[in-house]
Amino acid sequence: MDSFPIIRVVAKLIIPYILLFGFYVQFHGDFGPGGGFQAGVILASALILYGLVFGLPAVKKVAPPKLIEKLIALGLLIYAGTGFLTMLCGKAKDGDHAEHGRAMANFLDYGALDHHFLPGILPHGQHLGIFMIEFGVGITVTAVMTMIFYCFAGRHPETNSASSTEATP
Repeated sequence: MDSFPIIRVVAKLIIPYILLFGFYVQFHGDFGPGGGFQAGVILASALILYGLVFGLPAVKKVAPPKLIEKLIALGLLIYAGTGFLTMLCGKAKDGDHAEHGRAMANFLDYGALDHHFLPGILPHGQHLGIFMIEFGVGITVTAVMTMIFYCFAGRHPETNSASSTEATP
């Protein structure tokens, strides 16, 4: 793409706006359309565009594969950790799931996250739970989509050696 300076300049101008829109969808997805999955795809599309225009080695400098692998795990841990936190913090209804004298709530029962700590700063219950889940999904989807691009873009074309040997008697 070195021979196309207009594409490189336009990509440099548009990528920050793609990232900004992705973060908007991520952090406002709990109030309207959007959320973690949509934001993850939008954020990954910015990295993919960067890789298509400037090359695979350039995007791997910006987002190394080792970092992407760690982000996949981090997003999954945020999602699962939120679910287990709701189980540990919650109260089961009518004494259901009572184990060793302690009742546990259901997985991803956001009502268990309701608190009175830092009112007005930290969101309550449902909102906090949804935000944490969507944040974990957004991180995971961004990282997985980027890793899929790395896998496809890093492939080398196969040479068909079998057909060349069959053609000669």
